[in-house]
Amino acid sequence: MIEVIDIHKQFGEQKVLKGISSVFEDGKCNLVIGKSGSGKTVLIKTMVGLVEPDSGDVKYDGRSFTQMNKKDRTILRREIGMLFQGSALFDSMTVEENIRFPLDMFSDMTEAEKLEQVNFCLARVNMPNTNKKFPDELSGGMKKRVGIARAIVQNPKYLFCDEPNSGLDPKTSIVIDELIKEITIEYNMTTLINTHDMNSVMGIGDNVLFLHEGLKYWEGDSKEIMNITDGELFDFIFASDFLKNLRKNARV
Repeated sequence: MIEVIDIHKQFGEQKVLKGISSVFEDGKCNLVIGKSGSGKTVLIKTMVGLVEPDSGDVKYDGRSFTQMNKKDRTILRREIGMLFQGSALFDSMTVEENIRFPLDMFSDMTEAEKLEQVNFCLARVNMPNTNKKFPDELSGGMKKRVGIARAIVQNPKYLFCDEPNSGLDPKTSIVIDELIKEITIEYNMTTLINTHDMNSVMGIGDNVLFLHEGLKYWEGDSKEIMNITDGELFDFIFASDFLKNLRKNARV
């Protein structure tokens, strides 16, 4: 579980986060949504220590990340998996080398143990026997799956995903969503996803946090969203006629 408690952040005269508080639970897909400039990216960066809050706290299973020293933060980060928007694979490395990279950096496993873990993660994301391929030989969806394999290779307690469906076609996006959901439940991870994809919200949104102009404007699950009549959130969620019709049909 991750808790954010009354987080404030200001850059110059601009107040980006204005007292954000929320609880992100284990075994759930927690989605953070909002318009560009709403503060969601700054919130995520604050949670992993890339940005320091002006006030407030971030707790990982009761441990105050905000109050930790550099050494303790480094130890905790080993419990965090990251799936980046562009997959962020190293082009000069094979699939196997990309996934093994965190193990080379942070673990004391033997080479045989590392290979066993890499192969296990590749099988888990339905990409067995692709060890020797390079990123430029993979489709966008395959790169995302390799990114997921790398993110879970250290059996993390917490998984952060930045726009996991960016650049993917709708069918592949659903595959990635379902994979993230399955892994979240299987590993009982606290998964937090920064996204603009409303299909993801409707499909895997166990908990959805909507930020608007630096404020926590609304929080609930994907089923509750279907009944929203509020102006700002309604306009954001149901921006397309397709989603408006989907909501209308669901209420019939």
